[in-house]
Amino acid sequence: MDIGALRRGAESPVQATRADLAGVADDLADAFCDDVLFDWFLRADARRDQARLRFFNFVIARMTFGAGRIDRPATGGAAAVWMPFEALVPTPLLTELRALPVLLHATGLGRFSRLTAVREAMDRHHPMDRPHAYLMFLGVRQSAQGHGVGSRLLKVGCDRLDAAGTPAYLETQTERNIALYERFGFTVTSENRPRADAPRLWSLWREPQA
Repeated sequence: MDIGALRRGAESPVQATRADLAGVADDLADAFCDDVLFDWFLRADARRDQARLRFFNFVIARMTFGAGRIDRPATGGAAAVWMPFEALVPTPLLTELRALPVLLHATGLGRFSRLTAVREAMDRHHPMDRPHAYLMFLGVRQSAQGHGVGSRLLKVGCDRLDAAGTPAYLETQTERNIALYERFGFTVTSENRPRADAPRLWSLWREPQA
């Protein structure tokens, strides 16, 4: 992977089209392969990698594309998924039913309650009293992490929100990422655990910057 080209691509990303969705899902599945929260709720057997990829394929194609915006370098390798406030409504029953087999495959029966706890915790701490943009996912492939690709994608998104005067919100389960988000104007608003045995989750809010 050409890291230099990827960094430059992250500075002027393209908006993903339908033809890009499989690549976006693959990039995010790779980016989150050792994530502490995914490790906690995903199934623990040999089908874990396949289940994580299927999970991202469903979320990107069925729940975010068309409702939000996906920024990525033209070459792929990273993605930022932004959802507008207006799209953050209760999931329609039909979508929930379609998602159930995918989610059960992702967690297995033994860990499905963990995923439910994560969703409930996220809903409970997500401020829904005023318009904002929600950074649902920001991920860079493992082989390209640590080279500033994610921060470049984040800057593009934040600059766009500043121009529109729009606040932003995100969650992170990775404590070392908090400093990165704070550099871009985010402030921690809550810290919680979905369950006593779960990893910690931090909620962060950002006011538009002058």
